[in-house]
Amino acid sequence: MPKPYSDSARCWLALGAIVLLGFMQTASAMSIRELRALERDNPKQGADFVVYYLVGAMEATVQVNAAAVRAGDSSRICLNGRRLEPSMALSLYRTELRRNA
Repeated sequence: MPKPYSDSARCWLALGAIVLLGFMQTASAMSIRELRALERDNPKQGADFVVYYLVGAMEATVQVNAAAVRAGDSSRICLNGRRLEPSMALSLYRTELRRNA
């Protein structure tokens, strides 16, 4: 009975599966606890680091949503004509801190 895949094909399939698993685990976000620790542990620049992180995360979220809408999906954020700007990131974070205090 012939083998369905050669040894080299199985090797490539295994390598592809490992790479795919690696890509699936690369995206992660900081928790509120981690952001607080970052701010607390760096007295001079901690607050700036937090703002840069939040603005970057907000920009990425808006861009991913825009790309999905261009591809034909429905919008998952910014519904009913509302806008989400990166400058709103810090106020949203502070509101979330107060709400979870």
